[in-house]
Order: sequence, then structure tokens, then C-alpha cells
Amino acid sequence: MSSDLVTLTAPRSAAAEAYQSLRTNIEFSGLGTELRTLLVTCPDKETDKSDALANLAVVMANAGDRVIVVDGDLRRPLQHVIFGTRADGGLTDWLQKGGEPALVETQVPHLRLLAAGPLPPNPVALLSHKRLAELLETLTGEADYVLVDAPPVLAVTDAALWASQVDGTLLAVTAGRTKRDQAQRAKEVLEKVQTNIIGAVLLDAEDSMVVTGYGQ
Repeated sequence: MSSDLVTLTAPRSAAAEAYQSLRTNIEFSGLGTELRTLLVTCPDKETDKSDALANLAVVMANAGDRVIVVDGDLRRPLQHVIFGTRADGGLTDWLQKGGEPALVETQVPHLRLLAAGPLPPNPVALLSHKRLAELLETLTGEADYVLVDAPPVLAVTDAALWASQVDGTLLAVTAGRTKRDQAQRAKEVLEKVQTNIIGAVLLDAEDSMVVTGYGQ
């Protein structure tokens, strides 16, 4: 598995503790409302949102939650690399053929992955609202949380399609790299599809801390 999984390689580090805080904040955000399907995206391709999602998934699974990670980034999928699993089958096969989603076990107990699968020539053509809703309904029957990794909001429309189907969206931004206007434009795109933006995650802050922020 990737060394970027600080929640496994350095569970007592400040960064790992910050992911624990993020998990707690998400649980409190879900009080009084269903918050089982979560999207993690970012404004630009410079942000390591895939690592952030993977670390969040690990702390959730370590807390005893059943977690499924969906690699919905059909442009630059990384979850199979991060978790060291096979990349065949996966999301694109399910979108094209249906059947049972090809979930694979990771080395983390309670944590399974639906990899992206073979990269399609036109990813957005596969991502219909109906199919995404059907997939998420199927997966929530098998997990406490479903975390979806999506491409950058401002680069392609994939993230907005996913965002319209999930219970909540986290926007990852990078300290010193993500510009304020990029974050604002990404927020506006997400608001147009009426997703529930539950917060922002600031990556690569001082001393490599992961800082969480909530509210719009």
C-alpha cells in the first residue's frame, strides 16, 4: 500500500490525528440527517484528494465502520494504487454491464474498494444520474459509508454528476496552491447541483497538518 496512507504508516502523527478529527466532524454533521454516501473532490488537479479520501476511509474502517471506496475518477484513478489492489473489473464494467459490483478486499479490515476499471474513451457518457443512484443504493446496502473519489470539479463535469447523487460532499484544497477564486468557483458549481457541501479539507498546511473546516 502507498506510503501516503499516514493513518496506517504513522497513526500517531499530527496528520493522522487530523483525519480522526475529520471522521468525528462528519459523524456530527450527520446527526439528524442521513450522511452515508460522501464525495471527495477538489477544484484543480494539483490537490491530492485521492490520498485524503483513502486516509479518511482507513480511520472510518479502523473505528469499526464498514466502508466502501468507489474510485469514480475515470480520468486518473489512483485508489487501486494507494491500496495495492488489482485494477481490472470495477466501476466502468459495472456501468456498462451491470451485475454485482466487483468489490475487492483491501488489507484494512472492513474496507473494500470498487476500482475504476478500464478507462473509457468518454467517461461522462457512462455517468447517468439513474445508474449512479442505482450503484449507490446497492453499495449502501453493504456498508455504513460509501466514499466516492471524483475528478476535479473545474476540469470536467463528472464530479457534479456524482455530487448530485450523494448525501454530502467534501471539497479538498491545498494550502499555497489552490487559489481562493478556484475554491469559490468549485463551490458554486457544486451548489448548482444542490449537493450538501459538508465542509472543506485543507491539505499540506503548516507542518503537513491536515486541517478541517466546516460550514459554507
